[in-house]
Amino acid sequence: MKKNKLAQAGYNNAKTLLDIVREIGDTAITLWWRFFDWLAQVEWRKLMMIWLLLLLFSLTPLGLSKQAVLFIAVSAGLKILAGGKRKAELNARDAESHADEEGMERRVVEARMAALQAQVEPHFLFNTLALIGQLIETDPPQAARIHQNLIDYLRATLPQMRAKGAGTLGRQIEMSRAYLAIMQARMRSRLAVSIDVPDEMLSATFPVMMLQILIENAIKHGLEPKIDGGRIDLRASVENQMLQVDVIDDGIGFNHFAGDGLGLANVRERLRIQYGNRAQLVIEAPLTGGTRASIRVPYAPDIFAASPK
Repeated sequence: MKKNKLAQAGYNNAKTLLDIVREIGDTAITLWWRFFDWLAQVEWRKLMMIWLLLLLFSLTPLGLSKQAVLFIAVSAGLKILAGGKRKAELNARDAESHADEEGMERRVVEARMAALQAQVEPHFLFNTLALIGQLIETDPPQAARIHQNLIDYLRATLPQMRAKGAGTLGRQIEMSRAYLAIMQARMRSRLAVSIDVPDEMLSATFPVMMLQILIENAIKHGLEPKIDGGRIDLRASVENQMLQVDVIDDGIGFNHFAGDGLGLANVRERLRIQYGNRAQLVIEAPLTGGTRASIRVPYAPDIFAASPK
């Protein structure tokens, strides 16, 4: 029994000593990292003043204290190491902050684009359905054609409204073609359309919905206010590895684009976020009249993508 008590007491003493050693170790590690962080943040000028004071107080008739010299040498090396670590942490934090800001900017612009599209779509759909309803009684074949165009338009549009990032130029042209066919049925002889996009460009990457906004803007503000209507030309070209897509109308003139400032601002902002300074929206007034709106983005064809039918 006595041996068991002695053994238990020895075990308790050893455990207590082990706990003390562990606590001392934890405290030393904590102090070490605090000192390391302090070295990372302290200015070199202040650190040199500390070293100078240390040298003055450690100066003896026999010379400088070896401990002081050793401390200065070690702290200088640690300062360089800690400074590099601190700089890397700050750079990482700054990069993460910028990434968060860009992500937030992208979400805001996407939300604006979605809200803008949500405003356009119901108005367009209701007008188209009303037109189909009128033509069912007066011109059933035309009603059937518009109905099919509406189906084609929605089939091309809805997946792109949910998509993130960029689509292809071919998909944007497919959607625009269906939309313009419906608008031609509504405006009849007041709207002429020409689409000139080479087949080899159809697989090129192109932001979704932007071309649609330019076309809607050209019709709403440029051609519909004009008594005789007019013409819209869609063109695409590549120069110096930049894809340029033009929406050209012969409507009431350059100033009509000011009527859709929110849509154009969102297009520009989305281009900036997606491409930086490598893309742009350009609005020009041709000498022949009307307006040319051009979107320029880096040309990135997908040789494996099939062109839309």
